[in-house]
Amino acid sequence: MAEEGLKLANCLHPDPFAILGPQKLSNEWVIRAWLPEANEVEMLLDGAPVAMTNTNHPWVFETQLKKSPGTSYKLRVQRGGIQHEQYDPWSFRDEWMGAVDFHLFAEGNHHHIWQKMGAHLVSRQGIKGTIFCLWAPNARSVSILGDMNSWDGRHHPMQQRKGGVWELFIPEFEEGSLYKYEVHTQEGHCYQKADPYGFHHEVRPATSSIVSDIDNYKWQDQNWISQRDRTNPLDKPISVYEMHLGSWMHASTDSPFIDSEGNSRMPVIAAEMKPEARLLTYSELAAKLIPYVKARGFTHIELMPISEHPFDGSWGYQVTGWYAPTSRYGTPNEFREFIDLCHNEGIGVILDWVPGHFPKDGHGLAFFDGEHVYEHADPRIGEHKEWGTLIFNYSRNEVRNFLVANLIYWFEQFHIDGIRVDAVASMLYRDYLRPDGEWIPNEEGGRENTEAVKFLQQANHVLFQHFPGALSIAEESTTWPMVTQPTDIGGLGFNLKWNMGWMHDMLDYFELDPWFRQFHQNNLTFSIWYNYTEQFMLALSHDEVVHGKSHLLHKMPGDDWQKYANTRALLAYMWTHPGKKTIFMGMEFGQRSEWNVWGDLQWELLDFEPHKGIQLLVDDLNNLYKSDPALWRDDFNEFGFQWIDCNDNRHSVISFMRREEKEGNWLIIVANLTPQSHSSYKIGVPKAGYYEEILNTDASRYGGSNLGNMGGKKTEQWGIHGYENSLNLCLPPLSVLVFRYKED
Repeated sequence: MAEEGLKLANCLHPDPFAILGPQKLSNEWVIRAWLPEANEVEMLLDGAPVAMTNTNHPWVFETQLKKSPGTSYKLRVQRGGIQHEQYDPWSFRDEWMGAVDFHLFAEGNHHHIWQKMGAHLVSRQGIKGTIFCLWAPNARSVSILGDMNSWDGRHHPMQQRKGGVWELFIPEFEEGSLYKYEVHTQEGHCYQKADPYGFHHEVRPATSSIVSDIDNYKWQDQNWISQRDRTNPLDKPISVYEMHLGSWMHASTDSPFIDSEGNSRMPVIAAEMKPEARLLTYSELAAKLIPYVKARGFTHIELMPISEHPFDGSWGYQVTGWYAPTSRYGTPNEFREFIDLCHNEGIGVILDWVPGHFPKDGHGLAFFDGEHVYEHADPRIGEHKEWGTLIFNYSRNEVRNFLVANLIYWFEQFHIDGIRVDAVASMLYRDYLRPDGEWIPNEEGGRENTEAVKFLQQANHVLFQHFPGALSIAEESTTWPMVTQPTDIGGLGFNLKWNMGWMHDMLDYFELDPWFRQFHQNNLTFSIWYNYTEQFMLALSHDEVVHGKSHLLHKMPGDDWQKYANTRALLAYMWTHPGKKTIFMGMEFGQRSEWNVWGDLQWELLDFEPHKGIQLLVDDLNNLYKSDPALWRDDFNEFGFQWIDCNDNRHSVISFMRREEKEGNWLIIVANLTPQSHSSYKIGVPKAGYYEEILNTDASRYGGSNLGNMGGKKTEQWGIHGYENSLNLCLPPLSVLVFRYKED
């Protein structure tokens, strides 16, 4: 026993249950308790003290009984002149992970593994406490650290189970308690790690995990969820407001947040923020953001990564707390309430999800138990050097399980409606951002990362099994085939893909001086040629308004009037082009400065009419988009789009129809993308009659010159563009016009 005690004292014992707690001998029971630095210990059996001795090791206290004491006995401990009573953690011996759990986890198919892994508030044999469960397959021993043991890893060694899983129940360990794992490696090194499955973490720069009850929130969005999962989301208009919660708006430090219990709470600010500013909480964001997004007419909010991350400057893309919404803005339940309130106002919530890499922070997943557990050992396949991050080992079942279950977790526990998977191309290609000689070909000698492909297919397959109405959006910047095709025919299984080609073509085109646009008409029209190869979402994202690229308004050439007009025209072309929509915050009112993760949007610009005009246009575009099925119903059907004329490059004018087959709705769109107006410009139309001008980006309400067609035009019997009838239109400068046929 002295040798066993020495192993425990040196944090080298993987099997404390073999010697601690009630141990059955031939005709009696020996009860041993592990209590480092205790001076005296008594066992309280039915309230009566029973002396315990430490003759075999100073910290191993034991006594003998004629029968089993069960698990409800307590220990009275004298340590350093202080007396306290506690239950014995090693008397609770039942396995937390069952045989089916071990089997599914080992094969990578435990879709609810978070219900076992992590820290869970439970009652065992009538005693409340927390069960801890961790996967660390190469560890020599693992201990739990917390205030209850003064963060001393000698006090609470965990029990090793099958498959590298470690467990321990600590009685009376309460919700809100801080904890970490102390992992001892085979080489004798010691690491302090946050819980990979932790449901709540401290606010950065602190890194401890926090025990959290994940099942005590009362949702009020049952109708929303039921309706969502009964319908195909692509059969609806989707207009997304992409945003970063911490830099949308700040509050003053003069107004601390008052929580629902009346307590003043000051969210921790980042050092780079203005000293007089503080982050808004989830509750404050719900009060300010939801009405704003609803007034703009967006159908969804897309949040840049909300999972816990240590560095604000990573924008959330370097995650350390995969199962926890960041504490910067409040608690997990406050985030649940934020989503609940979004749903009750008819707004869906999409999260950026980052399964492509993770940071090297010491408390995170990197080199977790002294070996490369979550990442590949070889940096030629296991590291993104340009980003300073590590790549998940998708070939390992337990790692895939960690990620796939994480995806299901966010939908099930937080009722999110969709994900946007970041940097998919970095996962698909082994040579992504790697020079020759610094990457390893696959088993067939190619550059494709077949393990990552299988992971993405598994993730999407499982997601739609559980949540058929979900959105799964790929940020994929290459021509990888079948990104949005089902996995059973070899596709990746997403249901939308960001159209990065359209985005870059549009920005390249609109940055040109209008005189040169006549030589680049193909930028405007090329996207239609491949539009039906995937199910596309058009996006103008955060990546295009940082690092010296200028914000959308200041990408535009010319004086201020032309910048505003170009911005309005681009937005209107985007809303009338096939595909779902995403724009980044600030674009909706013509932000001037580049996005700064530490600052606010330039809300003061809305005091100026041109910026207010851009915002009004976005409002009207969203309302028109949602109300007219011709703009969305046949997004992915070739019937939904028809060129009228795409060849007038001399004037930089294009015209086309948006149509939907079910009810026969259709619209005419004409774009004039130079500052030269045209008082008489003919386009062919398929039907004689009156065409109402329902949107004009040059209208005075948007800050334009107010040229137009007096509300609409009648057709003339003048054949052009293959049609017998035409409209003779006034085309304002740098404008997009939308017409609807009006029955007599």
